[in-house]
Amino acid sequence: MNPWIDITIPIHPSMATWPDNPPVEINPSQCLQHGDVCNVSKLTIGTHTGTHVDAIKHFIKGGNGIEKAPIENFIGPARVVEVASDKEIRLADFDQNVISPGQRILFKTKNSLNQIHDRDFQKDFVHLSVEVAQWLGEMKVACVGVDYLSVGGFEGNVVDVHHALLGQGVYAVEGLVLTDIDEGWYDLICLPLAIKDGDAGLTRAVIRKRSDAP
Repeated sequence: MNPWIDITIPIHPSMATWPDNPPVEINPSQCLQHGDVCNVSKLTIGTHTGTHVDAIKHFIKGGNGIEKAPIENFIGPARVVEVASDKEIRLADFDQNVISPGQRILFKTKNSLNQIHDRDFQKDFVHLSVEVAQWLGEMKVACVGVDYLSVGGFEGNVVDVHHALLGQGVYAVEGLVLTDIDEGWYDLICLPLAIKDGDAGLTRAVIRKRSDAP
């Protein structure tokens, strides 16, 4: 059986975060070296840091918090779709026939080569176009994953893309590390933290290559 592959960004204080989001701070609260009985740390972090899942309420008034996200949306077969887009992913950039309603879709772009590994926030990352977001929303896919910190572009279509997806109940999985992942079918486990009324949940995402399509 193929091994599980971790596609999560490790959390650390110098990691890239979305501008104006809280920086990551990890400070010891108890420390064995200082005579305490165990190690305990205090973590300060934004809910949209690193690898995470957007809740519907992130952009939709009255939308559900992340603890109400259906677990089955993030466990099961997922399709990795590789695109060569320079800026926006458009419908013409991939074979639409490989995507069906209810699927879990992970887009691999050139972000996986450089941007996702950079500790400084990159404004020019590849993102979904509004037309693709609307199409995926109409397809009612279970979730859409991307290899940078947002499905929408910085100072561009970020609001419209999130509305097109979340408004149709399509969850966005952001901050995936797909550098060594080939296009094709995988098993996915990507469970967001169940933060009550949370606008997002940090997640540990892993995939495993499938020998055939589901």
